[in-house]
Amino acid sequence: MDGIIGKKVGMTSIFSAEGKNVACTVIEVTPNVVTQVKSEDTDGYNALQIGAGEAKEKNTSNQLIGHFSKANTTPKRKVVELRDATFDKALGDTISIDEVFAVGDKVSAVGITKGKGFQGVVKRHNFRGVGDKTHGQHNRLRAPGSIGAASYPAKVFKGMKMAGRMGGKRIKIANLEVVKLFPEQNLLVIKGAVPGHKGAYLVIEK
Repeated sequence: MDGIIGKKVGMTSIFSAEGKNVACTVIEVTPNVVTQVKSEDTDGYNALQIGAGEAKEKNTSNQLIGHFSKANTTPKRKVVELRDATFDKALGDTISIDEVFAVGDKVSAVGITKGKGFQGVVKRHNFRGVGDKTHGQHNRLRAPGSIGAASYPAKVFKGMKMAGRMGGKRIKIANLEVVKLFPEQNLLVIKGAVPGHKGAYLVIEK
């Protein structure tokens, strides 16, 4: 798997060659640093560990500071492991955006979705109430309704759609397309939406 770490800038839209308005996401991809090289001899599998984003040294443990110093780089905010990557890179080398992607490539975006907090069943599971009927209902249009049977089975089955915390999960969006590439500005433009808020870190996989 080849990939790179980026930061979500925001969304915009561009016009395609056919004149269609296409919604896109702009991702800032600064050069990633190879912070560790794993091999079958030492670790049992082949992988590259890459890092991106600057972290404050005072907020970084001594163990991690020593780990990053081996690659002759500063502490990084986001660290990702790429298994069986095809990059021919050594410890401390950098990976730029144009080394990984080209316009027209199909990619996947992995990130943490926006946290929505504790939400009810209407927002969380798209419940529709009781059709705005008033007979027998008193201010219950957004209630979940029955969640189980009676004395048998005397429990609520796992997976029941109920209120709870929404968002904040790791999501992978596949089959996205690279529409524009700006290596000088370290910017990548992808067709469609990607998970996360503005400024969130993403892993763009090829």
